[in-house]
Amino acid sequence: MTMITTTDGTKIYYRDWGSGQPIVFSHGWPLSGDAFEDQMFFLAGQGYRVIAHDRRGHGRSDQPWRGNDMDTYADDLAELVRQLDLRDAIHVGHSTGGGEVVRYIGRHGTSRVAKAVLIGAVPPVMVKGPNNPAGTPIEAFNQIRANVLADRSQFFMDLTMPFYGYNRAGAKVSEGVRQSFWLQGMMAGMPASYFCVKAFSETDMTEDLKKVDVPMLILHGDDDQIVPIAASALLSAKLVPHAELKIYPGAPHGMCTTEKDKVNADLLAFARAQGRTRLSGAA
Repeated sequence: MTMITTTDGTKIYYRDWGSGQPIVFSHGWPLSGDAFEDQMFFLAGQGYRVIAHDRRGHGRSDQPWRGNDMDTYADDLAELVRQLDLRDAIHVGHSTGGGEVVRYIGRHGTSRVAKAVLIGAVPPVMVKGPNNPAGTPIEAFNQIRANVLADRSQFFMDLTMPFYGYNRAGAKVSEGVRQSFWLQGMMAGMPASYFCVKAFSETDMTEDLKKVDVPMLILHGDDDQIVPIAASALLSAKLVPHAELKIYPGAPHGMCTTEKDKVNADLLAFARAQGRTRLSGAA
């Protein structure tokens, strides 16, 4: 398997297809880079080099007890970029992966970044608080942790219903997609399954968003039951005023699967748009 080893000795698995300008994918919890296979296969066929790693603790990567936090995730991504010597990369992050991309930019800058894409992403911060009244109450995340400890196998299977909008009237349910989600989730280690909940829900990336000085595309479904749009994409678009926001009517959190053709087309159009442009006046 293709691996890099981080400074703390953690082995990170990645897949690397095609050639051309690199597009780097950061996946959501509790999944792996396999969650982006539709986007990767499509874009590799359009002349891009596509790379997706399994975040530490997830998929085929090592499962350390420590480092299941957004800073370490971002530093692991920086290690991947450095060791593969990626330049002018387009970074695409879904859900927790969107937080990883934003924190990566906040901590490591954009010298190797051409553009960034957030899809159903968690920034600025998910948990409800004085500065985020539209956020999700901490009790909801406490319940996720309790479910992971009680029976994470059943919990991951149940989670597929709101994740893909399969609990909505008239939804066409794919049992194959549900099984794929379950398999990816069960490949994650228990430490990542538990500790990553705090990372994706409580990490405040407001200041990181203000540092984005490259073109950014934000895609979000207005029926996202996992990362509600009001406390995520709508706020991120205000913090990155040059960002392009596209709202998918009726789309769920798992839109990379349920709306894959539309997502693929939007990613291709964004990638093909004018090259790397550092935006004057960006924070």
